[in-house]
Amino acid sequence: MTCQRLEKTIMAETAAHRGFTQETFDAFFETRRHEPQWLLDQRREAWQLFQQMPMPSTHDEEWRRTDIRLFHLERFAPPAEQVTEPTLPGPLLLDGVDVGGASASLDSVPVEWHLEPHLAEQGVVFGSLDELLEEHDALVRRYLWRAMDTTYDKFAALHAACFSGGTLLYVPRGVVIEEPLHVLSAMTAGGVDFGHLLVVLEEGAQATLLSETASAEPGTGLHCGGVELLLAPGARLRYVGLQNWDTAVWHFAHQKAVVDRGGRIQWTIGALGSRLAKVNQRVALVGEHAEAQVNGVMFTEGKQHLSYHTHQHHEAAHCHSDLLYKGALTERSHIVWRGMIRVEPGAQKTDAYQRNDNLMLSDHARADSIPGLEIEADDVRCTHGATAGHVDDEQVFYAQTRGLTRDEATRLIVTGFFQQVFDRITIESVRNVLGEAIGRRIRRYD
Repeated sequence: MTCQRLEKTIMAETAAHRGFTQETFDAFFETRRHEPQWLLDQRREAWQLFQQMPMPSTHDEEWRRTDIRLFHLERFAPPAEQVTEPTLPGPLLLDGVDVGGASASLDSVPVEWHLEPHLAEQGVVFGSLDELLEEHDALVRRYLWRAMDTTYDKFAALHAACFSGGTLLYVPRGVVIEEPLHVLSAMTAGGVDFGHLLVVLEEGAQATLLSETASAEPGTGLHCGGVELLLAPGARLRYVGLQNWDTAVWHFAHQKAVVDRGGRIQWTIGALGSRLAKVNQRVALVGEHAEAQVNGVMFTEGKQHLSYHTHQHHEAAHCHSDLLYKGALTERSHIVWRGMIRVEPGAQKTDAYQRNDNLMLSDHARADSIPGLEIEADDVRCTHGATAGHVDDEQVFYAQTRGLTRDEATRLIVTGFFQQVFDRITIESVRNVLGEAIGRRIRRYD
């Protein structure tokens, strides 16, 4: 066989094993035969729904400002069964932090995980969802898909069919975990990540979870993820999600927290990477006196496009939610934030707030902010706001009169712009990491 014919044969064989086809799904399905029948049935149902649903387009209201025509799903495939010689990138959120446990995956395949013995002795379950499924079948079956709607769109259905390499955290009633736990999801060039994060805190439990995504090497990739955070009455969760993919990665995710009576979640997101991101982030307050604080930090460069849709759903009375997203944009990047506060008829005495501020560091960048309210109760306090503007020349001039250069003054102003969000974050290492990451990006434009 000539070299040319051999090359064509290899290319044809490679193409035959790419894409989300019935053949590639069946091959993936075979690798999951060890899973319980109920989960295999759910995967098949989700796959059938995925095949039936159309790809989102700008004709859909939710996607009107997010164009994915350059995204080619057929260039990727379901996760492989194993990773050869895995090399993980260094985590950012662990700088100077002692953790009670850690879990890591590469290309949606579990690589390593551990939990400190004193936490395991208290009944805490933490580690690879794939590996813990057999031992904790009843637990996973009870809580999986309790928060995430797997029928929401084509990407949600695809995730439900092919999720792999995820993490499970279960904290029993009354257990308080003092040390943070850490989750790292990494991807190689051309790889995929279908990780699913399932967090269950029973009544009165408390935990801090630091989760981050990162590319092990430069290059494209596909993330199609899901996050479910379930808080029973009186539970407390501090959750940080740092999205730091390479700027060639396509990032799609559905994330939701459900907070019951008297529970409280502080949810912080940092969105720094990816070529295009479309994320649905939802919080449902389903029990009286539940609370949610949502913090968002976004920084875009080049032609990055980040689209985050947030939803604060007040289903019970006397609940409080407070969302603050701030973004800084350079070059020709684009941020879309669409927020909704939904108050059900019985959710009297609701106190809800949402705000999105954007700082334009380029005349070519674009920010779309669309806040919204849907209120069906008559005794509530719900407010929202959004701003967008450039660096104030008067502030720059004032800083220059104090001896700073224009570039130094701009960096100072941008840092101050994000300070309001940093002040809300109660985890010092997270404040430092986000501040340093943004500082490095600002210096590129000096």
